Amino acid sequence: MLRWTIIFVVIALIAGILGFGGIAGASAGIAKILFFIFIVLFVLSLLRGLIKK
Repeated sequence: MLRWTIIFVVIALIAGILGFGGIAGASAGIAKILFFIFIVLFVLSLLRGLIKK
């Protein structure tokens, strides 16, 4: 699960750089979506880690 979270944040950062840099307008929207997916996965990973202990 943590691996997917890291993958999503890297994709979101790349999409954000492309979108906010003016290269692709649609990348900004994708970056926002991926960022929120990252936040959800991060919270789930934290909760899973706390429950596992």
